[in-house]
Amino acid sequence: MSKVINLNKARKARDKADKRATADRNAALHGRSKADKALDKSVTERAERDLDGHRRDE
Repeated sequence: MSKVINLNKARKARDKADKRATADRNAALHGRSKADKALDKSVTERAERDLDGHRRDE
């Protein structure tokens, strides 16, 4: 015989796992320290500045 499953508990467990996965993704994207954000911003600005320095004027 097969095992009886409470569908409400299964649905709630699935929803909880989905929310946890979403929270983990958001924490990876937005949960960075101020120093990490500043470093990323400075690296991006430097790359843009270097790229602009290599452009030829028309």
